[in-house]
Amino acid sequence: MFACGPDALLSHYSAAWLWGIARISPVPFHVTGPVPRQRRLPIHIHHSRCLAGQDRTDREEIPVTALPRTALDMAATVKLGWLRSMLESSEDQGLFDLRAFEELIDRTCGHHGWGRLRRAIALHAPVVPWTRSEFERSFCAAAIEAGLPRPSMNFVESGYELDAYWPDARFAVELDAYGTHGSRSSFERDRLRQEDLKLSGIEMTRVTDVRFAREPDEVLDRIRRLLAQRGVVVL
Repeated sequence: MFACGPDALLSHYSAAWLWGIARISPVPFHVTGPVPRQRRLPIHIHHSRCLAGQDRTDREEIPVTALPRTALDMAATVKLGWLRSMLESSEDQGLFDLRAFEELIDRTCGHHGWGRLRRAIALHAPVVPWTRSEFERSFCAAAIEAGLPRPSMNFVESGYELDAYWPDARFAVELDAYGTHGSRSSFERDRLRQEDLKLSGIEMTRVTDVRFAREPDEVLDRIRRLLAQRGVVVL
């Protein structure tokens, strides 16, 4: 590796092998350094000018990209299922640190693996346990699977409990099941609730269980577009 520069690190497939999260051969070796260099077989030389201190570590006395950075680099080339398997393997070994992954995701938007890793992390983390119905659980899981940021479920904001909420966007989805709002008084309360939320700067849309069962892809696409209008980065 020193032939690739003093700051070079084992990375990508070779780093995944060294971390023990992928059953692959470390050869050809993958190495990342801060400046571009000519390819030297059997070494694949990558370069990155934005490796932070927390992206570097040693394992078995070998300079290597930290586990979150290794997963990010791998995410640019491997399928989602393989990436999720690597995350599961890292957790089985006691190596997985959700905060470290979230910190990496916060500062690496634009990396080719960013979107896939963010999606894999959302799927890897357990679906929120405080959903109150199968409809809420199905919606939350489907939103994550579609690449939307994970919503906060049954989140209290401005005095109201919101079924699915994205706090940064101040955007909510009300999940209506048939028969839940069948009376005149509840009908009126719903309208007042939506007005109060709008006055607080919270935009809300409604999705019925019947509609979601009939056209989930269209529902999620519309929510993706609504979130994008409010400045949320969506996949």
